Amino acid sequence: MDTDSGMEHITDSLCKVSAPGDINIAILGSVHFGIKNAQPWILPDLSACMMFDFITFVQTLAAIHTIETINDSGFLPGIKLGYQMCDPCSYAAKSLLCVTHMLNVNGSLPIISDFSSFNSPVKVFLGDRYTETSIPAAKLLGLYRIPQIGCSASAAALSDKFRYTSFFRVIPSNIYQTQALAKLLRHFKWNWIGMVTLDDEYGKGFYENFLPQAEEQGACLAFHEVVSHYQNVEERIKEVADRIRANSSVKAVLLILRVQQVEMLFQEMIKTNTSRIWIGSNTWSVASQIMNMKGINELGDILGISLIIGEVPGLADYLQNLTIGPGVRNDFIREYKQMRFNCSSGQQSEYVSPSACNVTDPQEANDDYLLHAVELRSAYNQRVAVYAIAHAIKELLQCNDTCCPGDTDFMPYKLLDVLREVNFTLDNHTYYFNENGDFETGYDIMMWKKNGDVRMSEVVGKFFVKNRELEIYEQNIPWANDKVPLSRCSDPCPPGMEKKMANNSCCYSCSYCSEGYYSNEMDQPNCKKCSEGYSSLPGSSECQKLDIWCLKWSSCYSIVVLVGASIGFALLLFSLILFTRHRTNPILQEFFAISCLMKLGLMVSFGSVILFLGSPNIHLCRAQQTMYGLGFTLCVSCILGKTTHIFLEAKSSNPAKQHKLKKLDKPFALVIVLTSGQVLICIFWLIFDPLNVEETPSKTHPLTVNHVCKQGSMHGFGAMHMYIALLALVCFVLAFKGRDDETEPIVFSMLIHLFSWLCFIPIFITQDEARPIVQISAIMVSNYGVIFCHFAPKWYKIFSEMADNSEVANHPEDPLGDADSGVITEAVSIDRMSQSQFSLAESESSDWDINSLSLSESHCC
Repeated sequence: MDTDSGMEHITDSLCKVSAPGDINIAILGSVHFGIKNAQPWILPDLSACMMFDFITFVQTLAAIHTIETINDSGFLPGIKLGYQMCDPCSYAAKSLLCVTHMLNVNGSLPIISDFSSFNSPVKVFLGDRYTETSIPAAKLLGLYRIPQIGCSASAAALSDKFRYTSFFRVIPSNIYQTQALAKLLRHFKWNWIGMVTLDDEYGKGFYENFLPQAEEQGACLAFHEVVSHYQNVEERIKEVADRIRANSSVKAVLLILRVQQVEMLFQEMIKTNTSRIWIGSNTWSVASQIMNMKGINELGDILGISLIIGEVPGLADYLQNLTIGPGVRNDFIREYKQMRFNCSSGQQSEYVSPSACNVTDPQEANDDYLLHAVELRSAYNQRVAVYAIAHAIKELLQCNDTCCPGDTDFMPYKLLDVLREVNFTLDNHTYYFNENGDFETGYDIMMWKKNGDVRMSEVVGKFFVKNRELEIYEQNIPWANDKVPLSRCSDPCPPGMEKKMANNSCCYSCSYCSEGYYSNEMDQPNCKKCSEGYSSLPGSSECQKLDIWCLKWSSCYSIVVLVGASIGFALLLFSLILFTRHRTNPILQEFFAISCLMKLGLMVSFGSVILFLGSPNIHLCRAQQTMYGLGFTLCVSCILGKTTHIFLEAKSSNPAKQHKLKKLDKPFALVIVLTSGQVLICIFWLIFDPLNVEETPSKTHPLTVNHVCKQGSMHGFGAMHMYIALLALVCFVLAFKGRDDETEPIVFSMLIHLFSWLCFIPIFITQDEARPIVQISAIMVSNYGVIFCHFAPKWYKIFSEMADNSEVANHPEDPLGDADSGVITEAVSIDRMSQSQFSLAESESSDWDINSLSLSESHCC
């Protein structure tokens, strides 16, 4: 605001406004907001108030208008409210001076030992606009127990009734304003902000209360600047402007300043066309003089939080027809009219009326300037405060419809007690003071929208004190391109990423969500885990249903396994039928029963392969392992029994030794004992290390879970296979030592079994998802190894004999005649028998006696 001499006014007395009444109300109003020639430690005090404040002026007029309305309405029958007004000029020391001046009795303020003995000429104070001037007044008035009702001083400290006993206010504490601002920042996701505050009690208290609220809502201060209200203001404002420009990443700046400092700062910003999101406190969020600044539309978006405002009935007419009634003193009205309508000084000011030089008497002139210069609704709290006083007086004086019988010269502390309990309705709203002497009305969220070359404020939200909830009317906020501007230390993390915090809680880097986690919104602090049955790839914004992998019946591998098992079954069945029909054949006769048990074991082993297909369950898991273990153990046990028999016969050339070895040659007993050993292993395995079904993520196929059998701790599984391997190894050693036509199949079949598992075990251990395929493959190889090594050669021999017999039987010419054919057939049979015995003899060890072999050949001949 212009500070030229036309706007300066030096007070010649403290109280320039007064009107007589039965009960007097004291009004503190900083109609001037500056001090001229303030020089501490220098006497006499030559300081004077200057710079007219239209907002405070209108607010004090609203209070006076409300007092006059109450007097005219008969609200207090027979009682007239009077008032005195003093201007502290926004200066704390002058505030105390005003209070002492209005409390003085016979020119002095008495020192009292008991507040109940002091009867003040004024019964209640209507507090000043600023916290800086309200706090010292509240401390002094608390000593005398004289109530003070604030209309806009919102410092949280004033809620402390131990320090400010007699202070009330018709607004909430700043605690709630800081909560509202912090939630406003959170709502629009502005977490990197700048803050500029005054160095007075209001600014300091606001900063202290706001900081924890901002941290709770996830916002951080990029910078905090403090501006003095009294010294080097313009120079400091320029420094703050430079700091704001330098922090280009800070798009939202919170201004906890008075109207005058905000106006100066905005002028600096307009010079460099600096655009930001400006957020104001209740001190300037509805200041019309800033809304009407030249170039205000270049500054960017402006939001603020305002005390709930309303219409003061009749105030507009009152301001357009300002008059000073009889018996009333109001030098501030005179000063305003002199400034507005006097042109004799020749000053050129935006506050001088264009028709000033056509006015004969400035004190008789009026216009509607105040209606446009000030947001009239901001004066609504003065109306509420005056009515709170009037209701308390009405209750104290026990007023009825016709009179107020109580004593009007009451002690102020009595009014203090009544105010604590007052509860009244005004303009369809109910008001009362809480235990801290505050109203719990709430706040309006304002946005300054462009209106030509100026701005106009509009309510775009509410903050409710009782439930601490913020409500934003999104449809009323016209963001450019429908995109909320950002004010952040770091760019937001897109879906599929999470924040990795740096040293500052608002500064972070973005990293992709790991597998099985997702983030489906912007700027998520942590990725969320997918629910059961779902998973995701790294960096995913959503989860997908997991594909369950198992050896499905329709898969190619399963079909191959089924075909292989079926062929195996068919070969075993064919072998069983063939061997049964030729069981008297010397090739089969000795080990026919053992051979049948081997086929049974292999059939069970082939059956276990089929159980690996399809979706497994705990019963199938147990059955597939035990069937293979017992089936193949039975087969190997039969082979070992046969091998032992051959080995013992080879070692029994000595008749004495032969008798002892015969006792060990018990193939069936050996088969039962060895198979029983595997039965015990399986039982202990299933009891102490049970199998189960597990789902493990696939290492090769994303978003796939392998639904396979879990082998427990592998101890039982290992014991089962080691047992089979041990039997196979013993078979191999015994057969290798007695190499002949009968033992060669044993050697090769056991080598195939051991080699297959030796190859498959490393894959089985390292690749969980390949375990079923590996085990099936090993079982099939082992089974077919036995079939082709043990049974196929015998098929060949049987078919060869059948072919030879068929050739002899169907010979067209027999030179020996029918009588000799039987002899020839018998000779052929004897010859084949001798060949068989010769083969058996050949399998004996190298230390056999050559004579024994000659005898044997002679016998066969």
